[in-house]
Amino acid sequence: MLPYICLSCVLLVLFTGSKGSELVVIGEVGQDVTVPCHYSVRNRNAITSMCWGRDRCPNSKCSRPIIWTDGWRVTEQHSSRYQLKGDLQSGDVSLTIVNAREADSGIYCCRVELPGWFNDQLINHKVVVKKARISTASPHTYTTEQTSAPGNTSESSSTVTRTWPSISASEAPQTASAPCSGPSDRLDVAANLQ
Repeated sequence: MLPYICLSCVLLVLFTGSKGSELVVIGEVGQDVTVPCHYSVRNRNAITSMCWGRDRCPNSKCSRPIIWTDGWRVTEQHSSRYQLKGDLQSGDVSLTIVNAREADSGIYCCRVELPGWFNDQLINHKVVVKKARISTASPHTYTTEQTSAPGNTSESSSTVTRTWPSISASEAPQTASAPCSGPSDRLDVAANLQ
């Protein structure tokens, strides 16, 4: 009976595989998005191969692989938009998605292939690429010029330039639905603008 129980435990481990952690990475359309992945390199013998794939990490290799390394250099690359910009020999195998698109959103798997059965380091990342916040108002600049009062002995002038920052539609002030009805309304509006 004992050999049967041990065989069941081994099969259970084989079919479940090792569990990986899951992280969320948020980026904006048009920007580079870096998805982190590192492993420990104690010496040159610890440098190992790894892959990045779309979808969760399977029991072996990477599903829908997008980039592979032999530990020293990139050996396969699905697209030039997927890059490893870190120092591979020190264990930085973070994925950079260049000029990210909304279609790049989804699950990514970082699998570092470590020696031994079921020792691979697995990290699943949920990447969310959002549209950039669009500004609806452009910066406004106004200039005022100040000169000394007439009859003053010193002739001087100065120019002051101020720029109002861009704001998004959600930050823009609301406009009145009816015209100002009297002088007090105009004073309230003027005070709010300052």
